[in-house]
Amino acid sequence: MRPEWRLLRLPRLRAWTPERFDLAWVLLGTVLTFVLSSKLELQERLATVLARGEAWQVDEVPFSLLALSLGLAWYARRRRQEASRLLAKNRELTQKLIALQDSERQALARELHDEFAQHCTAIRIEATYIQRSNSLPQIGEAARRAAASAESLQVGVRRLVRRLRPAELDQLGLVPAMRSLCEDWTTRSGVPCLFRSRGNLCQHGEAIDTTIYRVTQEALANVVRHANATRVNVELAATAEGLSLCVDDDGRGFSVTSPERGFGLLGATERAAALGGKFEADSAPGMGTRIRMELPLVAELHAEAA
Repeated sequence: MRPEWRLLRLPRLRAWTPERFDLAWVLLGTVLTFVLSSKLELQERLATVLARGEAWQVDEVPFSLLALSLGLAWYARRRRQEASRLLAKNRELTQKLIALQDSERQALARELHDEFAQHCTAIRIEATYIQRSNSLPQIGEAARRAAASAESLQVGVRRLVRRLRPAELDQLGLVPAMRSLCEDWTTRSGVPCLFRSRGNLCQHGEAIDTTIYRVTQEALANVVRHANATRVNVELAATAEGLSLCVDDDGRGFSVTSPERGFGLLGATERAAALGGKFEADSAPGMGTRIRMELPLVAELHAEAA
């Protein structure tokens, strides 16, 4: 009978979570305190002791401690709500990041399969044709087709590399790359985009450059997709604390308090936070949009150390 009794009790013990154990200890401590206080008449003794310190208002200490306890409980509740909000935000960002990564992988796989495989197959066919052909004009024509396929293949590789890492940053530097980005965007969208730079913009590193470039890219893409703007201003400035990026437009705007926030805003916020900076968006329906990101230069040291 004893082994059977243990088997019946084990599931109940396993059902006790750490939260239930903590609550049980709190309730048990409260009951024991009440029993002990009643047995020893602690309230009466405490009142006698406090009455001796009436001149120093010692008898008001219990009420102050009660207020402090309630205040700490309220503070703990607010911090718990804030932690829950941040955890929910992180889960949302993680889900969107995973979905974006899967979408990007699928797009890369399709492009590699459809375009690169096609050009590689064309080059192999032309090479085989050249090997078997005895006519010089036919060989020359096949060589030209193979060269065209190789050139298209090279263009595709460069396009994929540019999607993974902005080549303009390595080739031109941050300020010329930003200017080129705004000019190309103006050409494609037909909306004037004015770029301005102020201060010494040479004392920064790769992580900061990439973050500024990518956030600007996302901001301009959002203008095309959602803003319906007629002008855009992009300003990059060096401040005493670091670098400041500001992108504003005169488009339709949006409500920044809306729970439906796009992945671009969440991603920009996380990019800035990862470098010790901050990102904020100021907008209202019909009032245009202004985004601002500030990054400290010392963030590069933290990024490299990590």
